[in-house]
Amino acid sequence: MYESLAMNSNDELWMRRALDLAEQGRGCVEPNPLVGAVIVRDGKEVGVGWHQKFGGPHAEVHALLQAGTAARGGTLYVTLEPCCHHGKTPPCTDALIAAGITRIVAALQDPFPQVAGRSAALLRAAGIAIEFGVAAREAQRQNAPYLKLLATGRPYVHAKWAMSLDGKIASKTGDSKWISNETSRRRVHELRGKMDGILVGIGTALADDPLLTARPPGPRIACRVILDSRARLPATSKLVRTATDVPTLIAVNSLYQPSARHLSAARCEVLPLPPDEDGKPDVLKLLDELGRRRWTNVLVEGGSAVLGSLFDRQAVDEIHVFVAPKLIGNDRAKSPVGGVGFEKLLDCHGWRTEAIENLDGDAYLHGIRTSQDERQN
Repeated sequence: MYESLAMNSNDELWMRRALDLAEQGRGCVEPNPLVGAVIVRDGKEVGVGWHQKFGGPHAEVHALLQAGTAARGGTLYVTLEPCCHHGKTPPCTDALIAAGITRIVAALQDPFPQVAGRSAALLRAAGIAIEFGVAAREAQRQNAPYLKLLATGRPYVHAKWAMSLDGKIASKTGDSKWISNETSRRRVHELRGKMDGILVGIGTALADDPLLTARPPGPRIACRVILDSRARLPATSKLVRTATDVPTLIAVNSLYQPSARHLSAARCEVLPLPPDEDGKPDVLKLLDELGRRRWTNVLVEGGSAVLGSLFDRQAVDEIHVFVAPKLIGNDRAKSPVGGVGFEKLLDCHGWRTEAIENLDGDAYLHGIRTSQDERQN
């Protein structure tokens, strides 16, 4: 018996299964979207799949291979509109038509210009019913980085910091090792392993001499990005000494490009950028360049001036805050976000808490920037 072409009460259940499958591709498929697929026939799951790696078969193909002939007459639940163009893989629409799928429930239309509703038209022309909108909000959240890159040409920006209960990221002397515990630091390494880039300012690079790598390695090797107006990063720093092993990008004020010869000689990529009003490399121009490179996720780890600059420009999409049960005190101890800030609380950025976790005593707060409409409501 074929699946009914009318929306049924199990559609959301199967779509959530597809969303869970899609999540397994995070860090492995970017700049492609996360996609999960479930094929159901006679109320039973007969095939599942997810997009597993960039350039590899899409979720629908994996699900069709698992289902085999059982796919004929079944319903496909997929988190994003199937593709209809030749890219690194053949069109999924062709495979779905050939397999005899009779109904498709997709969470979202794909805004990618070569898809963008064209797949749905092709499938309907072949006699396949296709519907959109089940668990759409969850699917939008899951693929927010992909959707932002397509809509704005800029990567999705994650901001991360660790602080004490009284909101300090270091003592008055600058000591910051370690505010957070080992469990929190492991979570940070997990985040790093799913990013295209990790961004810090020159102050953080000079004070901490960090490596900015994921340990152990994750599915992605993030490029280290340093905002270094006057090319002050020394050749003896860990970042420069490891530039032959890990991609390292130094963004400098274009007027100081001649001062960056030692960085180019060490195999760092030097990116001259026009200065902002403070003479620093313009962070929005930097994000534009990273978007042109199809970077999807960038993790900003500080310091407070860099974070403040990005928050002032409303360029941060997601926050990862690790709060340690410590009190540091002193007016001169730094807070995590500098910049101009706001004079009135009503004008402050709004954030929606996605999760609060206890990491062996530290509190991990994960938040998403809210829209103006959400803040007013």
